[in-house]
Amino acid sequence: MTSVFDALHERRSSSKVTDEAPSHDEVLELVEAAGQVADHSGLAPWRVIEIRGDSRRIVGESLATASGLHGHDAEKSVRKSFRAPLLLAVVVSPRPSVKVPYWEQEAVASGVAHALTLLLHERGYGAMWRTGIHTRSDAVRIAHRLEPGEQMLGWIYAGRNPDRPRERRRSRIDVARHVSTL
Repeated sequence: MTSVFDALHERRSSSKVTDEAPSHDEVLELVEAAGQVADHSGLAPWRVIEIRGDSRRIVGESLATASGLHGHDAEKSVRKSFRAPLLLAVVVSPRPSVKVPYWEQEAVASGVAHALTLLLHERGYGAMWRTGIHTRSDAVRIAHRLEPGEQMLGWIYAGRNPDRPRERRRSRIDVARHVSTL
């Protein structure tokens, strides 16, 4: 079993995956585990939309519409939503709270998304968290049937990692640049 330490060092965004994806039951299991991230007041201010098959076209069309694309350019954009057999749309679904500001609730939803990428990695799936300038456009909001106040964080594209040799660990960060003392 991969340790959290190793998973964080080994995980890479996977732009190429096979057609094998986690089952619906496996997605439920992974989302349940990811939902254990730190969550001030236990608000669970997020939700996940599972997108498979032809439903992926809705994602692509909404992004093409938001981009103002037409014809061949729109279709090329739509095809990008078929790069993986499973898309998990992660949505910030904020709850009213005097103690927990919106930014903190969005951080919880981001934690769930990142945890999902690690859990997928642990199970042998490749994942890529895709975002972009149109993620929070009206076209995307409408296509995903978001409720008032909800915001899209992006889509985790997931599928089985193709058999290939393990890559080296990621480049080390300059820790001294990111850690200071007070």
